[in-house]
Amino acid sequence: MGNTNTKPFGVKDKIGYMCGDIANDFTFIFASSYVMVFYTKVMGVSAGMVGTMFLLARCLDAFTDIGMGRIVDNSKPTKNGRIRPWILRMCAFVALASFMMYQSFLVDAPYAAKVAYMFITYILWGSIFYTSVNIPYGSMASVISSEPKDRSSLSVFRSLGGTLAGILIGMLAPMVVYYTDEAGNKVVSASKISMIAGIFSVLAVICYLLCYTLTTERVAYVPKPDVQKKTFGQTVSALFSSRSLMGLILSAVLLLLASLMSQGINQYLFADYFKNTAALSVYSLLMLPCVLVLSAVSTKLAVKYGKKECSLIGMFISAGLYFIIGVLHVKNVWLFVGLAFLAMIGMYFFQMQCWALVTDVIDDMEVKNHTRDDGTVYGMYSFARKIGQAIAGGLSGWALGWIGYDELATSQTQEVANGIYNLSTFFPAIIYALCGLALLLIYPLSKAKVEANVKELESRRK
Repeated sequence: MGNTNTKPFGVKDKIGYMCGDIANDFTFIFASSYVMVFYTKVMGVSAGMVGTMFLLARCLDAFTDIGMGRIVDNSKPTKNGRIRPWILRMCAFVALASFMMYQSFLVDAPYAAKVAYMFITYILWGSIFYTSVNIPYGSMASVISSEPKDRSSLSVFRSLGGTLAGILIGMLAPMVVYYTDEAGNKVVSASKISMIAGIFSVLAVICYLLCYTLTTERVAYVPKPDVQKKTFGQTVSALFSSRSLMGLILSAVLLLLASLMSQGINQYLFADYFKNTAALSVYSLLMLPCVLVLSAVSTKLAVKYGKKECSLIGMFISAGLYFIIGVLHVKNVWLFVGLAFLAMIGMYFFQMQCWALVTDVIDDMEVKNHTRDDGTVYGMYSFARKIGQAIAGGLSGWALGWIGYDELATSQTQEVANGIYNLSTFFPAIIYALCGLALLLIYPLSKAKVEANVKELESRRK
């Protein structure tokens, strides 16, 4: 049931919701790209240890993400809304925790002290504070509007916000973080990486406040009868029994596994293989026109052909192009940038629409279970995305170790550099192909099924 005392859904909501994901990604994307770089190249921690930290932190997220989802579902309405106040309460904490991860005052401390500080700050940021603001943020889409078209627009604007943050980070961070030593090698500046982390933290708080201010909760809160309340175990069992949720989770994890590992490995690819970190900034900038075009057409394509149908085709296209780039083994950095740009277009459609797919899953589960758990479902989905992030981070560290990467060396051997190139091309080719197969064979919500679910829920609410 909607709240008729508020102004209708509009551009302010879209911009505000976009600002929320920009805020999230000022810390999330920066961490995905630079936490390992900071601790391997500045602090001297082994890549394997960093990867292990990622996996252990994600085990904790199994409880914090779903737990925060249940807190959101059971939050009581206030004069400022039921979910939005969480953004205001927690935004400063996530920003401060992010900034603390990149402090180098322990660079000369014993190895154990550096590892302990790394674990503590990363878990505080990712498992506690980021979760406490990201789960409410993701759940807001279901209370800003009950209309599927509006939720699709929010998904597009959210993806656009994340892309804009990624482009800004991709452009500015390499120019600030790296400097060239006397031998011509790209070296990380400890003070500069801390400074840029602080700047992004401040910008994150500003964007969170814009998200809180510009969005409006319109869908009235309907308390669940006691008979519908479930234990934690019953809730988890219902989540795992949903084929639509499991199919989306698998495809989303594979998408993140490839895209985030590519983000991490690209730092080493451009620094150690091409020895041109300026090209990384240009590559990030070139993503903007691609995203802007897809922002304009993705919703139209999804409405006409289906979100699932368009997404799986895009994933297969990206897989094929990355495989070709790997076989060519490009030496010219600008040719690589151009080819990689084309390869990314296919997967970006799925990335733009994945948040709308979450709403489709929530509808599907409501049709089957006769209860709606937006926060808990989103919490489970968020946990799965973090698993993708953790596996990507872990594999990045382990794979670098497998190919012989020396984190203390200022220059890598040609054999290691070639290994980095292979990781950055053949790995996403394989994973994007698997993602397309997951959407094709496991995820059941075709265009026809989504439309049938919408009609069923509309008939129940009349």
